[in-house]
Amino acid sequence: MKDFIIIGAAQAGLSMAYHLKKNQKDFLIIDKEDEIGASWLNRWNSLKLFTPTEFNHLEGMPFPTPKGHYPDKYEVANYFKTYVEKFDFPVQLNTLAERIEKEDYHFVIKTNKGDLNCKEVIVATGPFHIPYTPKFHNNISEDIFQIHSNYYKNPKQLKDGATLVVGGGDSGFQILDEISEQTNKKTYFSGNTDIKTLPQELLGKTLWWWFTVTGFLSFSKDSWVGKKISKSKQPIIGTDVKSIIKRDNVIPVGYTINAENNTIKTTIKELDDVKNIVWATGYKPNFEWIENIELTKNGYPKHHRGISSTKGLYFIGLPWLHTRGSATLGGVKKDTKYLADKILQS
Repeated sequence: MKDFIIIGAAQAGLSMAYHLKKNQKDFLIIDKEDEIGASWLNRWNSLKLFTPTEFNHLEGMPFPTPKGHYPDKYEVANYFKTYVEKFDFPVQLNTLAERIEKEDYHFVIKTNKGDLNCKEVIVATGPFHIPYTPKFHNNISEDIFQIHSNYYKNPKQLKDGATLVVGGGDSGFQILDEISEQTNKKTYFSGNTDIKTLPQELLGKTLWWWFTVTGFLSFSKDSWVGKKISKSKQPIIGTDVKSIIKRDNVIPVGYTINAENNTIKTTIKELDDVKNIVWATGYKPNFEWIENIELTKNGYPKHHRGISSTKGLYFIGLPWLHTRGSATLGGVKKDTKYLADKILQS
């Protein structure tokens, strides 16, 4: 029986593993993917971090690119692989955790590879679980190619003709930028165009430098400022939204509200020439596979800085686990340090 099992081998799980290894704990990391870094490699090909190198370091090993560089997904995945090798973490891949049950004073993790037993469990599966698309997407003709941003790689996946990109977050605008620029085809945008944007650099300093010195990333979710930030619409970082929207082949159509066969209904017009739809519409959390877990109205586990109401069960890497920076590559180490200290002192 292991002291700990960490579920998830991305930044949150690896950051926690560092502290367990340092304190000579007997632990195992399991992950459903077939390689370290797969959660990043599975995203679209041109994905880059919003944070420069100097804000992406995990504990004990600097991110190996020059200061001011914005790493792509391949560099992040390679960093994780090197991190695992450097600290010789025990990792079991291709292992999907299907259920967590508590029996007396230990946990049983039921997986596709059989049961695993441990004294304590750290769930580090991140915030992106079930790709969300509105129900009416089922009403759309099979002639229209549909893909969620989770599975989108590049414009070569698309059929010839007009594309509708649905979703006004960072992913939506990055994908809109790429498709409209590379295909030069008519590209409809469905989402809010009146949105705040922030440059990656301001007055000679990176945006994240300003976030750090102003304490923007350090406000607790329970503080007055933290509550205001968490409830406000998050700005788009590093993407020139206005210039994208002004392109001749980009047509804003408001929000997508319904569809039937080859007709897509939006708040501005009905579209009947769409050949592709990219749904950059986010994700829904899924923690229902954990026995007797208490969930919030948004579907996330109830916890205090990662400590759940079930003794021995912990969470790391959730959005706003404690601060705005909790789910970022560079920000997760503060949460893991706090949680590790609490776990190892108990």
